[in-house]
Amino acid sequence: MKKLIVVLLLIMITVSCSSQKAYSDFDISYSKSGGYAPIYENLLIKGNDVQYSFEGQEKKIKTTFQLSNEEILNLNQVLNENNFRHIAEDHKKIYDRVAIAINVKKGKNSANKTDASMIMPQSKKNWDQVVNAFQNIINKNVKNTQ
Repeated sequence: MKKLIVVLLLIMITVSCSSQKAYSDFDISYSKSGGYAPIYENLLIKGNDVQYSFEGQEKKIKTTFQLSNEEILNLNQVLNENNFRHIAEDHKKIYDRVAIAINVKKGKNSANKTDASMIMPQSKKNWDQVVNAFQNIINKNVKNTQ
């Protein structure tokens, strides 16, 4: 009986650890969450593989798709052209708004940026162009998003 309990515990631990791997094992991520009527949108890119999820506005979407090498290069080019690593975040506290967070773990643009406390005016145009690049990927590859 003790062996059975130990085996079940090991299985539960293994399953719970592997389910979180998708959320930590990525090269680039884009997430949008919060607000008065909360939404949760995640785009995780690992190589050419993409996992997308959206929950909110009475919708629940979860899908996977592939990006071409050209699309990955275009995304990295947008990050480069807009000096993603040097985008300046403000640090004011702002509540009850939808915030976007972008995390790049690979390459010369490795950085975490969020507009949860707004983006400084001198970086706003660059931030908007980076966010638009991710939104274009979502719009092109995911049906029934917003």
